[in-house]
Amino acid sequence: MKEIIKIENLNKTYDTGAIQVHALRGINLTIHEGEYVAIMGQSGSGKSTLMNILGCMDRQFSGTYELDGISIAQQSENQLSAIRNQKIGFVFQAFQLIPRTSALKNVEIPMIYAGMKADARKAKAAALLEKVGLGQRIHHMPNELSGGQKQRVAIARALANDPAIILADEPTGNLDTKASYEIMEFFTNLNKEGATVVVVTHEEEIAAYTDRIIRFQDGQIISDKKVVKGSC
Repeated sequence: MKEIIKIENLNKTYDTGAIQVHALRGINLTIHEGEYVAIMGQSGSGKSTLMNILGCMDRQFSGTYELDGISIAQQSENQLSAIRNQKIGFVFQAFQLIPRTSALKNVEIPMIYAGMKADARKAKAAALLEKVGLGQRIHHMPNELSGGQKQRVAIARALANDPAIILADEPTGNLDTKASYEIMEFFTNLNKEGATVVVVTHEEEIAAYTDRIIRFQDGQIISDKKVVKGSC
């Protein structure tokens, strides 16, 4: 299977002047196309730092990180922006939707940056909202949607440019239990369709939806195991 993420001897240190904080210590990690992965760990374990690097928002590290065959450390800021837009679909805990902008327009945004023509992007955005069960809500504003509906808009937006990977950072953190499970079912179905999905979560029940759980502690991977369905 094709390697989507390949990390070798990844180290990240924050220098505060008074002390140095070793956020990541010699991480080696490979994620293949079509995998469904959870990254877990307590606050300060390194998982958020790793997500920033995976999302090409931080390239100040030692070691190597290749995303879909591209060496991230060697890219310019403009190249990184293009990679983020074309290769990565982001889903955040706080949804990150633009207020006073319809669901349809929110989903169109990545396609605008990609240069897609207006008619094509509107049609694709509407189809993606239909896919996530919001076909009747395309003209609603974020403040007219429930938390679960907002996250579905965010998922539709993440799929806009057919990314190589979906990175979901605590995607159920602001949702009630029912909406959380619905969102994870969406990710599960997307994975069954072939999407590569990486979810950061601190909830065992959420991680149990995935097929592989990678646990972090003190900047290191302490376990990397396949999920036995029915347990976590």
